[in-house]
Amino acid sequence: MAEAITVARPYAQAAFDEARELDDLKGWSDILQSVAQAVINPEIRAIITSPRAVKSQLAELMLALCGDKVSETQRNFIKLLTEGQRLSLLPEIVMLFEIMRAEAEKNVDVVVTSAFDLSEAQKQKITAALKKRMGREIKLSCETDRKLLGGVIIRAGDKVIDGSARTHLSELANALA
Repeated sequence: MAEAITVARPYAQAAFDEARELDDLKGWSDILQSVAQAVINPEIRAIITSPRAVKSQLAELMLALCGDKVSETQRNFIKLLTEGQRLSLLPEIVMLFEIMRAEAEKNVDVVVTSAFDLSEAQKQKITAALKKRMGREIKLSCETDRKLLGGVIIRAGDKVIDGSARTHLSELANALA
């Protein structure tokens, strides 16, 4: 996986640079995600990885799956990925692109896992505290996991704040051992 990300990074950077220059981060994101979803499909993946696949036909297939909303620059990018046999890297390219996009747009996706459903007031309080701490707009999504017993686990990118009762009990048990 690390190798795929390493290979995907320059492609993601090139797509991001072009999208930012054209002031179309959302449009590029939509197209890249659309093509990446197609690549994940087992039938499409079999065609992409087939040594008998004709690159020009493969590029046309991928462009057809995107519909008519693809700009000329995006078409060229997809053709470049096809010619370089890099279509299978699209999920990694999209992941890296979205990280760069979030950074540029000064927002972050945050997942809050709690033992019980959070009220709107609790969600707003968490959002406000994270916005103040991180200096970014927060896109909050919530999950429920009864195994936590109480408290919350907050994941924002590669940062994790674990305030769950389960973790605190575990740390207490380790301290007493």
